[in-house]
Amino acid sequence: MKPFDIGELVLLAALWGASFLFMRVGAPEFGPIALAAVRVGLASAMLIPLLASRGQMAELRTHWRGLLIVGALNSAIPFALFSFAALSITAGLSSIVNATTPLWTAVVAFVWLRQGLTKLRVLGLVIGFAGVAFLAWDKASFKPGADHSGLLAVVACLGATLCYGLAANATKCFLNGASPLAVATGSQFAAALMLALPAAWLWPASPPGARAWGAVLALAALCTALAYVLYFRLMSRVGPTNAVSVTFLIPLFAILWGALFLGEVVTAQMVSGGAIVLVGIALALGLVKAKPR
Repeated sequence: MKPFDIGELVLLAALWGASFLFMRVGAPEFGPIALAAVRVGLASAMLIPLLASRGQMAELRTHWRGLLIVGALNSAIPFALFSFAALSITAGLSSIVNATTPLWTAVVAFVWLRQGLTKLRVLGLVIGFAGVAFLAWDKASFKPGADHSGLLAVVACLGATLCYGLAANATKCFLNGASPLAVATGSQFAAALMLALPAAWLWPASPPGARAWGAVLALAALCTALAYVLYFRLMSRVGPTNAVSVTFLIPLFAILWGALFLGEVVTAQMVSGGAIVLVGIALALGLVKAKPR
């Protein structure tokens, strides 16, 4: 990748790392579904005027089917799942599980697009998911009446990253001719439509406070509207596999923001489990290659 692409990748990682912080602040007051709905609704409201000013609104009609698919897989479902996870686990742990996105992207590409996997990449997949299992191990309990909220949160994060892996490949298949701004705008608008009724049904009885509203505004403007324009622009320039490698950097920023602003503790298990996950990702993406005989 060129230096400019690497710079955008780092900026994107900082923005998405902050999203875990904002979800930790907003989810307890909004609830997972309402938080996700307000996030994508505000983001689409910010992006639609920009798309209209560039005369690209027709792209929404041309690519509406692909935008519905990507809107569901890249925003509506994973945002709700990560918001649910934010109720139980730290921003740092959520972001480490989020780092499995490239693993799911590789698995989906193998199953769906028939992209081959070498033995080294298969080993990487096994190591990466073993790292997640290590992170979640102390949250699994089979005692009667045990609290499974932490384990359910990790499973929700894994479901979200599977959606991201599907979305990256769906974008390549169905939205190859669409502009990055149209994909970002259309996918957020589609997600807002999908979440509108569930959010109205599950809207919190007590009005969220100013701090929670500030968190959701930051989520919408910085971590969604701006971030997805950067993401889809990167995907169009460097491809889906390189674009999703942003998840390597997200945990660093998420742990930093969580420690600075929420006082979250970084445990030895998080560091070691995160290292295992990153080694698996490096192998699965082919960043580490076997020496030729």
